[in-house]
Amino acid sequence: MTTLSVFLPAYNEAHNVRKAIENVASVLQNLDYEYEIIVVNDGSQDNTGGLVREMIPDIAHLRLEEHFPNRGYGGALKAGFAAARGELIAFVPADNQFDFSEINLMLDKINDADIVSGYRVNRQDTLMRRINAFGWNALVRLFFGHLCRDIDCGFKLLRREVIERVPVASDGAMIDTELLARARSYGYRIAEVPVTHLPRTAGKATGAKIGVIFRAFRDLVNFRRQLTDEIKARNRIIPPDTVSPTKSSRE
Repeated sequence: MTTLSVFLPAYNEAHNVRKAIENVASVLQNLDYEYEIIVVNDGSQDNTGGLVREMIPDIAHLRLEEHFPNRGYGGALKAGFAAARGELIAFVPADNQFDFSEINLMLDKINDADIVSGYRVNRQDTLMRRINAFGWNALVRLFFGHLCRDIDCGFKLLRREVIERVPVASDGAMIDTELLARARSYGYRIAEVPVTHLPRTAGKATGAKIGVIFRAFRDLVNFRRQLTDEIKARNRIIPPDTVSPTKSSRE
């Protein structure tokens, strides 16, 4: 039976995390997968971690990973990837802005892809966050071509092989771009599915701070240069017509 790891990055989500865990658990119980649920408490200053610990006896296959101080979104994702044991790995934020039952759409696509990325339909964010997202997606396409239409959607599913072969370094908002751009450069396939985006009813988003945006832009420029150098180096070692790692690993 295929194993599925689902992890939820959480920062100061004490008002949301209990409902998020319950929603994920109720969906996974009805899927034909062995599964685990991991909450990554990214240095929360509220009782996020304590609430998760209280739920562990009552929620099957629930684990808590914590680090202090806060490492940022990229650091939380890397911690989740390191903790996950499944052949398939999904992540979704603990803010209850996604309908986790739509993991079924992703699972339907994963047989023909290595990464399945959601894209938010009727995005329920402030105007400024939507403007920032539009500009960021346009910049990513300019630098790397089309990776997916909603690069920073926090609801994704991927094969363990991608994480094992594709290095990611970012601790910040750049991590989704780094992961997908590097994965494509290694020959991995990216698919997309529409996902419902729900209004945030509790807690506070942190990703739109000017410092976060500035660091992401700086990291994007540096990463483009780095990835170009990496691709050139790999092409010198491996002829361009060599079978991609994804294909060769399945033959």
